[in-house]
Amino acid sequence: MSAKGMGLELPRATVGMSRWRRFRAAVDWPLIGTMLALCGCGLLNLYSATRGVRHHAKFDTQVQWMIVGAIGFVVVTVIDYRAIVRLAWIGLGIAFMALILARLTGRPASGDTHGVTYRWLNIGGMGIQPSELVKLMTILVLARVFAQGEQAHYTARMLALRFVALVGPMVLIAAQPDLGTAVLLFLIVVTVGFLAMPSVWPMVYMTTAALLAVPILWEKLHDYQKDRILGFIDCNSVPGHAMDHDLLNNCWHTQQSIYAVGSGKVWGKGFLEGTQNMFNFVPEHWTDFPYSVWGEEWGFVGSVFLLAIFAFLLVWILNVALSARDRIGAVICIGVAAMTFWHVAVNVAMVLGLAPVVGVTLPFISYGGSSLVTFFLAMGLVANVSLRKHGY
Repeated sequence: MSAKGMGLELPRATVGMSRWRRFRAAVDWPLIGTMLALCGCGLLNLYSATRGVRHHAKFDTQVQWMIVGAIGFVVVTVIDYRAIVRLAWIGLGIAFMALILARLTGRPASGDTHGVTYRWLNIGGMGIQPSELVKLMTILVLARVFAQGEQAHYTARMLALRFVALVGPMVLIAAQPDLGTAVLLFLIVVTVGFLAMPSVWPMVYMTTAALLAVPILWEKLHDYQKDRILGFIDCNSVPGHAMDHDLLNNCWHTQQSIYAVGSGKVWGKGFLEGTQNMFNFVPEHWTDFPYSVWGEEWGFVGSVFLLAIFAFLLVWILNVALSARDRIGAVICIGVAAMTFWHVAVNVAMVLGLAPVVGVTLPFISYGGSSLVTFFLAMGLVANVSLRKHGY
């Protein structure tokens, strides 16, 4: 017989302590530990990439954004993810309006040499990228679309209309221009669609239609975007061939990045000892090319170690998806895993010359507040799903 059945009541402090212990046991510590490990690697790498007079403030700014992201992680973890998903379409609408506002008030990005870009909103002196918010809202919308209770009422035509609604933000992002983020959004939608839909054929039709539209989309690209893609093809078609001036400019980022990674050899040159990094041969090595800095200083062993941390993170997120208490939670985790995987895959492929140069960050490693906070919030959603499987 319980203490309550015998007419005895446990002290409130004891009950509160019991609940706290249950909550502490339910917290996803492996996820948090992996995030902290990546943040530590990111700060170490950023310190090396930005030391000096010109960029030293970036390190302090990144630390501040990490604090903001950590607070956001806690907030998103505490609020029931099912309540968040109910507001998914509203959130996507707000993100869409933010993209339009950025379009109307666009300002040149730092170091931009291709005219005005429309990627940033200036809020309280801080630059915010609405496209990062779109990624999260897209994942939440997909979770709602593929929810067990709602999906039964969706015909193929209704699902197609909802996917068309997701195309609007992609078009605006591509027009900023930000081709990398637009492609990433498409890859997230396709990945979740193939894994979450009962039948893959609707996704096959939509993917085929998107591929058939590539020639039309090609004509809409800016000249510098075409040059980057063609330069990537030319640089990899005949290795070591003599390049003209224009081709050399298009290949500069990739070639210097490959030199940096290759010069690290097995064990690396050592922390703060990378010459490609030290003399700024690799452009934007704190944002788009941080993996080249890491590879040069920590070598093949360090590079594999960093990728192993990302691999563990992805496997753990998928493990949370498999143990989620409902379909909504599973789809959220699949979406976050897809976003993380494609960010890592595209960024590392870009650094190694296996993909064209696009503005895709390396999660928790690249400098940038919008991307960093987005991934903190995304991991908060995963921690939320993990916590609720214990009944919270």
